[in-house]
Amino acid sequence: MPDPFDQNALIDQLEVYLLGEEPTLSGNDLADAVGIPFEVARQRWRSLGFTEVGADVKAFTHADLEALRLTQRLSELGFLEPDEESALVRSLGRSFARLAEWQMGLLAKRIDLETMELDEIAALMDEIVPAIESLQSYVWRRHTLGVGARLLHSALRESDADEGDADDADSAEASEVDDDATTMGVGFADIVNYTQQSRSLSRSELTHLIDEFESRALEIVSEHGGRIIKTIGDEILFVADDAAGIARIGLELIEEPERKDDFPELRVGLAWGPALSRLGDVLGPVVNIASRLTSTSRPGRVLVDKALADELDGDDAFKLRRLRRTSVRGYRRLEPWALQRAKDNGQQ
Repeated sequence: MPDPFDQNALIDQLEVYLLGEEPTLSGNDLADAVGIPFEVARQRWRSLGFTEVGADVKAFTHADLEALRLTQRLSELGFLEPDEESALVRSLGRSFARLAEWQMGLLAKRIDLETMELDEIAALMDEIVPAIESLQSYVWRRHTLGVGARLLHSALRESDADEGDADDADSAEASEVDDDATTMGVGFADIVNYTQQSRSLSRSELTHLIDEFESRALEIVSEHGGRIIKTIGDEILFVADDAAGIARIGLELIEEPERKDDFPELRVGLAWGPALSRLGDVLGPVVNIASRLTSTSRPGRVLVDKALADELDGDDAFKLRRLRRTSVRGYRRLEPWALQRAKDNGQQ
């Protein structure tokens, strides 16, 4: 194998393998070739989360040049508006940085620097990298198809829903949302006593807890036509286009510990209203309301706002019970409702 201290040889080989060649271009070379100011090129590089280098340093390859040309082409086609470009590039950079961190961590477990030669490492990369790259492309295309179908379905539907009662504390801020907002159900699910558990569980036990939570939650959310927007430590943010769908998701999440002993106990908050989808995230007062309801919910219970309670009114599958108005940050008179299955007449 190479000298164990000769890390540069391995890094150089990895760079050539992934980018196709050794760096021969500077930042100024890239900017000149694409026909944009160097400051624009540098801003895009920063937004992707890459380490900044000097304008004259030969740190780039023709793969970097092609990537810069592609972003410029998307901008020229009008796909990227000036105020959206930086946010989109940042989102791509963050998403792939996290993915690469996890993937390389897995790969590192297969590489033994004490025994493997450089050509053995290259052979392993030849097997793994193309497979991961193809899988990523397939998953992106499948998700793109799903999003496209959902947006088309939404565009073809006639929207004649009322804006709701402007005097209602749960919907008073709805008018602040952008005109591009879409009415949807938004929910948070939070692991009960996570901070305490994180101190008492071993690292492997805590990893198992989070993995079980995220994997089963994804199954439940997907089964009812919902989407997980993001995970935030011990909490997930999810959405659904259908009121009954978001309600079923919330109920199944809190019921899951009864079916699986290693699934954590949760508290869930759901809200209904207009939300703005932006770069894979959702924004708007409805998101804040769902978060506040989650923080006030008791373990094993689903709280919903009045807007969602109104949407579910008359659905024989659910039972709703109005609770006392509560004051939380940003909402002085939030009206929560306890959600249960209609067949369950017990108190949670």
